[in-house]
Amino acid sequence: MPTIVVDVMPKAELLDPQGKAVAGALARLGYDGFEGVRIGKRFELTVADASAETLAAVKTIADEILSNSVIEDVVSISVADEAAPEAAQ
Repeated sequence: MPTIVVDVMPKAELLDPQGKAVAGALARLGYDGFEGVRIGKRFELTVADASAETLAAVKTIADEILSNSVIEDVVSISVADEAAPEAAQ
């Protein structure tokens, strides 16, 4: 079954206190070179099919339910590559 991935991030003009905390921790732990960190949300929706109609419904769901349009932007909606190997752990 296909999986549709929705990524939501805080609006660029808003502060990201979680990201700032992580950036500070990275610096304290000796990881240099990171100018900033922003933390968002990722939703994975398993669907029966990834038709254009389903993708349109996911776009509506992402805009109306999965994100708060006042403080967040839906930055991407994509169909996950089922053949892709799992990320390194």
